[in-house]
Amino acid sequence: MTVSSRAPQPRVVAPPPRERKRRGRGTVTPYDFRHPVKLSRENSRLLQIAFETFARQASIVMTSALRSVCQVDLVSVEQQTYIEYVEALGEATHMTVFSVEPVQQSAVLEMPLTVTMRCLDHLLGGPGPAEQPERPLSDLEAAVVTGLYERLVTEVRYAFSSLVVLEPKVLGVEYSPQLAQVANASDAMIVARFTLREGDTEDRMTVCMSFTGLLPFLSAAGSGGPASERERRSRQEASDRLAQGFQEVPVEVAVRFRGTVADPLELSRLRVGDVVRLTHPAQAPLDVTAADVVFAHATPGSQGRRLAALVVAPPTQESR
Repeated sequence: MTVSSRAPQPRVVAPPPRERKRRGRGTVTPYDFRHPVKLSRENSRLLQIAFETFARQASIVMTSALRSVCQVDLVSVEQQTYIEYVEALGEATHMTVFSVEPVQQSAVLEMPLTVTMRCLDHLLGGPGPAEQPERPLSDLEAAVVTGLYERLVTEVRYAFSSLVVLEPKVLGVEYSPQLAQVANASDAMIVARFTLREGDTEDRMTVCMSFTGLLPFLSAAGSGGPASERERRSRQEASDRLAQGFQEVPVEVAVRFRGTVADPLELSRLRVGDVVRLTHPAQAPLDVTAADVVFAHATPGSQGRRLAALVVAPPTQESR
């Protein structure tokens, strides 16, 4: 009988499973699809300076017009959609809609109706009590207070003079924010909020302007100038070449009579030899057009064997 003994086999212990190598931790930045373009810190600083200037000028205008010490202070400058701005105003307020060329979209100067009525009371020589009726103005009341709001709107030009030369002009007044067709609901707007203090009363005042319309001017003001003289010279040469290239672009020009309105049935009955009566006055010059845009006036003539037209002053200038 043979007994064999085997050496004990070493016990292999499996190492603990390695933890999966974690990827680098990154910060998740929320994206708001309603605000695809964000107001940068640099642009916010430029706007804050402009609206602070407007607040100082508004304080002077209102103090001199109302003969009462008024103080306008900037509270915040933020980016909102137009619908967010409208919903925060309530059902009724006084909205002065004005244009700000070259920005294509209109802007709004908004004050509560009680503030407007208090300003009206001051303008008519009253004490301007804190309690005022909240109702739309009559035609006579609107005529009295319009001058004050036109002066306030004019100060927007001075406030933004360092960014862009604006041409503010009052377009109208709206009392219902829901009916003011200033912008689309999703359009990005810049909303500046102010506090208006007069004696012991404190009220709000807002200015709403198009962010998309102001963005090119904000970007131009925020960017530095050329890094060197060589870069400035290169940009100037490129600009000169572009201007020269535009001078050589062919443009189709037409000299024609003024348009005549005709009935479609009458046009369908036209035959060779028929005479169409034109509404163009016999003594009036012809219109010189390009892409259907009248840019000059001319009288018909000839130069040698070719037909020609002599450019003349428009009738409005000749009458002067």
